[in-house]
Amino acid sequence: MLLRLVSVLAFLSLGSGEKFNEIKILEGHNVKSVVESPLPHTYTEKENLPNAFTWSDVKGQNYLTKNLNQHIPQYCGSCWAHGALSSLADRIKIARKGRGPDVNLAIQWVLNCGAEVAGSCHGGYHTGVFQLIKDAGSVPVDTCQTYLACSAESDEGMCKHVDTTCKNENVCRTCSTFSSFGGKCVEIDHFPHATVKEYGMIKNDPHHIMSEIYMRGPVAATVNAEPILEYKGGVYSVTGESKQSNHIVSIVGWGNDVSTGKKHWIVRNSWGEYWGEMGFFRIEMGSNLLGIEGEIAWATPGTWTELNVPCNEDGSNCDGGKYDRYVQKEYVDPSSVLTKGSKGLRAVIA
Repeated sequence: MLLRLVSVLAFLSLGSGEKFNEIKILEGHNVKSVVESPLPHTYTEKENLPNAFTWSDVKGQNYLTKNLNQHIPQYCGSCWAHGALSSLADRIKIARKGRGPDVNLAIQWVLNCGAEVAGSCHGGYHTGVFQLIKDAGSVPVDTCQTYLACSAESDEGMCKHVDTTCKNENVCRTCSTFSSFGGKCVEIDHFPHATVKEYGMIKNDPHHIMSEIYMRGPVAATVNAEPILEYKGGVYSVTGESKQSNHIVSIVGWGNDVSTGKKHWIVRNSWGEYWGEMGFFRIEMGSNLLGIEGEIAWATPGTWTELNVPCNEDGSNCDGGKYDRYVQKEYVDPSSVLTKGSKGLRAVIA
């Protein structure tokens, strides 16, 4: 109720053309970080980082998961969930060395079950998503829950007709056939999933941010999206705009302008490929333009499902017992295989 009241008041205060503030930190988000392993900037030297690097092209291979659009089938202010889960899914793909189908994670589950900790269609926070996953134990893959762009308090579009309460059927489900043929939708109690081991924040330090991205993968970042609503491409370098953020994206790498020597972040948005540079934008590094460097969140996976024990098509035998025996792959943090104080960086991708 409080989240909805705050959201309504925020909406009423907006003028025409202003962007709704999609960043909200919920009262239930009370564990802002869980850090156990050495952070990458402690074992990397700034001069050893490459001038340009992106996880979309590492020796000709892409290590990013699919692009996303938070705005369909209707508007939902869930950028925070998209930025957090896409960066986590990217890190799983990196750890798997790009092998096999991507492990994409269920943003709709976060909207169904995260209103007290992570957020809703009326705003949330990236580290709140990571706490939610830690608290719940895991996040299902997105074939458990298709993105609907709805949460329990949203009346936008079809949302008033959709049940997004947090119950087993809204964690993972399947529907067997048409109801006229006797089909029905049922919960799946045991399903492929991923976990979070550690998460935390970085603020206003390009070396720390670059080290985190280079050694462990993309990060989620807040940004003032107002000036980039009509972004047409190129490196955004306008100074003087507010650093007060209202949107969350993921930074996947950086580039370098050889003529000026200036670096820029390569950023993936959640507005679809029709926007920006096929869904991406670039922004100058080092001055916290639009607040892009002010609230960087990262998470490392714990485990993810590599092999399932098959369920029937109608889900009838997915109710526990031996069907809970999934093969989970455990994440290995780069700090455990890198020599601290080495002169060069050992590539994460072997």
